[in-house]
Amino acid sequence: MPTIFSKIIAGEIPSHKIAENDEFYAFLDINPVARGHVLVVPKAETDYIFDLDDDVLGRMMSFAKRVAEAQKKAIPSKRIGITVIGLEVPHAHIHLIPINKESDIYFGKEKLKPSQEELAEVAGLIRNEYK
Repeated sequence: MPTIFSKIIAGEIPSHKIAENDEFYAFLDINPVARGHVLVVPKAETDYIFDLDDDVLGRMMSFAKRVAEAQKKAIPSKRIGITVIGLEVPHAHIHLIPINKESDIYFGKEKLKPSQEELAEVAGLIRNEYK
């Protein structure tokens, strides 16, 4: 059975897409820990990020770097934090989160509840900076 991320990539579930190429897809997290929280996923389903081939993992990190550079320009923050937890969805993914302090990337806190309009606005800001 396809994961929720595969359904998002296939367009079966709507998303606020930031970027994509033949191998990877980046979109806003709808339950973000911070404004501008993006998920980067490989299009091919692999449960655990470290099960990806080294070359694929390297290309995924390069893709994520370009997304993070766009986030940094679009969302006021000191850094773009990166984390891989891998327990929520059995599909490898990277969280890219604009942060100003360590607690901004804490997943145990209450998540933000942005409207679809707010998500669309943030996605547009980041997409406009993506090169």
